[in-house]
Amino acid sequence: MTREAALPETGDVDVAPKQEAADVVEDLADASVGRMLIALDIDGTVLLEDDTLSPGIVEAVAHAQDAGHEVMLATGRSWDSTHPIMSRLGIRPEYAVCSNGAIVMRRVGDGDAAGYERAHVETFDPTEVLTLLGEHLGDAHFLVELPDGKRLFTEYLDDWNLHDADRVSFAELSAQPVCRVVVVAPEQTDQDFLQLVERIGLSQVSYAIGWTAWLDIAPQGVDKSTALERVRAWLDVAPDRVLVMGDGRNDIEMMQWAVRNGGRAIAMHQGPPEVHAAAGEVGLSVGEGGVAAVLRAL
Repeated sequence: MTREAALPETGDVDVAPKQEAADVVEDLADASVGRMLIALDIDGTVLLEDDTLSPGIVEAVAHAQDAGHEVMLATGRSWDSTHPIMSRLGIRPEYAVCSNGAIVMRRVGDGDAAGYERAHVETFDPTEVLTLLGEHLGDAHFLVELPDGKRLFTEYLDDWNLHDADRVSFAELSAQPVCRVVVVAPEQTDQDFLQLVERIGLSQVSYAIGWTAWLDIAPQGVDKSTALERVRAWLDVAPDRVLVMGDGRNDIEMMQWAVRNGGRAIAMHQGPPEVHAAAGEVGLSVGEGGVAAVLRAL
């Protein structure tokens, strides 16, 4: 056969073999869904108890970003206590989930000059919650976070960043809608808190038992998972391309959300059994560099 005879006639379509065409489509699909949304808790996941970074995490986060993944934080901390950790990690993600999902921050602009603004804020009337807790935990220290990030507190809270916070009377805490209520009672155990909440019937309570005991209360139906679902949709990341890591009870909902939608959830080894059960995967502890080990393996 001559070279000319092998050429298709004008107007003909040269069709590739089915398998070859399928491979091309698969390659294109892989490229479009390759980006992952990686959401990390801070305390007990990114940070150790002494406020130092988990071993190897800065390099591992850079590795994940270089691979094209979006690495962000999803924390119970307020924004004021979140963005310094982002700086230490060397990340400027498009979004950050703060205050256990009540606040979503969005990056504005590009480069080192980029700032952040509130993209979504959830509030509730704290009167009923504070009244109930005040009756049962009269010696506790209370704090509320306002929609603009300002905090009001009744007594000094150890290990809490109270920058731009005002000390007020207990009654003043209920004067306006808030994003969350925090109760710090070092003499209480996690089981004490669990039993109290069940006994007095609080709704939508997320528990964060850290280096001191505290109870963190979010608006009804709001937690890290509800905020992360907004972020996932805004970024147009497929549900099965989500990876979350955490160690506390306030991470349970985001872990269940990730697993339910085909993503991955990894609990830090030092987390309680119920967190391990929600994640389905248990990694190394924060002190052993659990986040770094997972990110390097991506």
